Amino acid sequence: MKISTIVSSLIIPATIGIMLSSCGNNHKKYAETKNLMSPNNPFAKPSTLPYQTADFNAIKDSDFKPAIEEGIQEQMAEVEDITNNPNPPTFENTFLPLEQSGALLRRVYGVFNLLSGANTDSVLQKVSEDIAPDLSAANDAIYLNTKLFKRVEAIYNMREQMKYDSESNRLVEYYYQKFILSGAKLSDSDKVALKKLNAEDASLEAKFTNQLLAAAKAGALVVDDKAELAGLSDGEITAAAEKAKANGRPGKWMISLHNTTQQPMLQSLSVRATRQKLYEASWNRAEKGDANDTRPTIIRLAKLRAEKAKLIGFPNYAALTLMDQMAKTPETVEKFLGQVIPAATTKAKEEAAEIQKLIDKQKGGFQLEPWDWNFYSEQVRKAKYDLDESQIKPYFVLDSVLKNGVFYAANKLYGITFKERKDLPVYNSDVRVFEIFDHDGSTLALFYCDYFKRDNKNGGAWMDNLVGQSGLLATKPVIYNICNFAKPAPGEPALISFDDVTTMFHEFGHGLHGMFANQKYLTLSGTATARDFVEFPSQFNEHWASYPEVFNNYAKHYKTGAPMPQELVDKIKKAAKFNGGYDFTEILAASELDMQWHELSADKSVENVDTFELQALRNTHLDLSQVPPRYRSSYFLHIWSNGYASGYYAYTWTKMLDDDAFSWFQAHCGLTRENGQRFRDMILSRGNTKELATLFRNFYGSDPDIKPMLEDMGLGEGKK
Repeated sequence: MKISTIVSSLIIPATIGIMLSSCGNNHKKYAETKNLMSPNNPFAKPSTLPYQTADFNAIKDSDFKPAIEEGIQEQMAEVEDITNNPNPPTFENTFLPLEQSGALLRRVYGVFNLLSGANTDSVLQKVSEDIAPDLSAANDAIYLNTKLFKRVEAIYNMREQMKYDSESNRLVEYYYQKFILSGAKLSDSDKVALKKLNAEDASLEAKFTNQLLAAAKAGALVVDDKAELAGLSDGEITAAAEKAKANGRPGKWMISLHNTTQQPMLQSLSVRATRQKLYEASWNRAEKGDANDTRPTIIRLAKLRAEKAKLIGFPNYAALTLMDQMAKTPETVEKFLGQVIPAATTKAKEEAAEIQKLIDKQKGGFQLEPWDWNFYSEQVRKAKYDLDESQIKPYFVLDSVLKNGVFYAANKLYGITFKERKDLPVYNSDVRVFEIFDHDGSTLALFYCDYFKRDNKNGGAWMDNLVGQSGLLATKPVIYNICNFAKPAPGEPALISFDDVTTMFHEFGHGLHGMFANQKYLTLSGTATARDFVEFPSQFNEHWASYPEVFNNYAKHYKTGAPMPQELVDKIKKAAKFNGGYDFTEILAASELDMQWHELSADKSVENVDTFELQALRNTHLDLSQVPPRYRSSYFLHIWSNGYASGYYAYTWTKMLDDDAFSWFQAHCGLTRENGQRFRDMILSRGNTKELATLFRNFYGSDPDIKPMLEDMGLGEGKK
């Protein structure tokens, strides 16, 4: 299971424009501040580039803050006109202008959101912290605006008589619920209290992101002796030396930290002391008692969220945020996780016992620890399946995986084609741009991909929009995928692991969800769905990475061009479910950490993050010493800053959906245009225009079934 972050659709509503409203005498305030942005600012007018994409060559860091500030003020004036319209509220005079408002803010924030995550610097980090409370206040100004809510409520109450088309009706229902869950029915005094909590929450989320980025950079492992890196390839050692040199440490070697607990090189490092140092550098990256220690930040965030939930009328933050998800309640989530935890942990314990036997056989003289798992499990895998990672990587050249794998599968399923655009500006030399054409030759979307790790890039992998699709706004999607693969040393080929291959398919699955969007309203477009649905298309797309026709088309040796020998392919297939207990348990542990933090009531306080974390894992039977959570609380970016609070379970929930969907494909001739078109028509192109459970049921033919997921993960059959 790969992890991604759909930033804009979860942190900022997809319709960034409509989240802003008035506070007092806005026309006067706007008139006083509308010239915050120079007329020469590149955001002052819509881009003239194809698809209205960003002109990165013209954009400077200094352009963002004044453009965002003026965008807010412009939006506030626009929404005030809607709020104070003397005519009776109608869909046409309320919702349509809301959807059309905020053009400037959409333009600037789409680019800022990309650069602040994928190519940040101290200026952008400062802007991020500065604007967070302003955006929060603007968000409150619309959703806590009593006068505006009355218009929305009136339209909601008369929707059945008005007989709106299905998408318009969905938009009305979406906003009504959004207002309610945001506190629109609170008293004036409670609204004041909620605004204060929201502002602090927004500031702390921005602070957490910057703390974690700095902590990860500072936490990189520096090695003085090359011998300590025994087990790494020559290319990896060279890259580590180049990394150290670039960071002012010539003559040493540096291993950067990935966003997860386990680090990729733990699989290869044969010196146990080095493995322990690297693991501990990862585990303790944000817990050093310095300015980058995130623990005080998350204690306060958890408290703020519990207090917000109480104000709005919910027992905890999870109960509040799950109301608009497929799962609906914390009880449903806990029941779902409870169905799979026993199978996962039982399997993980069996795997641990098998690894310990190998350690004992080699007379290691120690008990298995987390930093040993990947190293020895790789040996177990080699022994059981005669499979060596070094045998596999030469067949996974990044460019071939992209063009002959990811793009090839999309063409076979959906008929789309790709053309690289080297004439469009990019924000970093690593970035590539492709124009995508539909099966009838018409233009469909623009796609940016940025695959290599940089110190100024957030960890993990994610997809987002620079420009969202909307029939009303006459915009086509501009999509990007961001990953953190190890960049090869100069002159070396970009060889990646099969895990990385799967990540590429995953993120492009999100991309397809955005590219095939066919909505009138941006608010409901593409990936603007519930968290426990948005990962469904991406995880479904992972299946094609190992589908024989697709796999054989991209898995070719980088030197000879020869396809991977069938014997090696068979080994990969046999080993596919290996380590499934560990992989699933670390995901479930992170999921339960998230739930336990956000099921706290307002009258509960956490004094010590580490103590709380350990107790949370014990309470949910996930305290396996050799299997740490995929993310520790102190570096759990998804839940503290990227919009997945009480939603990390969604990766497991949507794996159930994606395995069900793939089982449908397998039963209906697999990789065919007919099947792909059906999936596009019924899932990928529907956005959030229909109840998501209904969308899934219409495609699959029944409610979700947990059995295909457990079988796919090698955990046997579960309960339906």
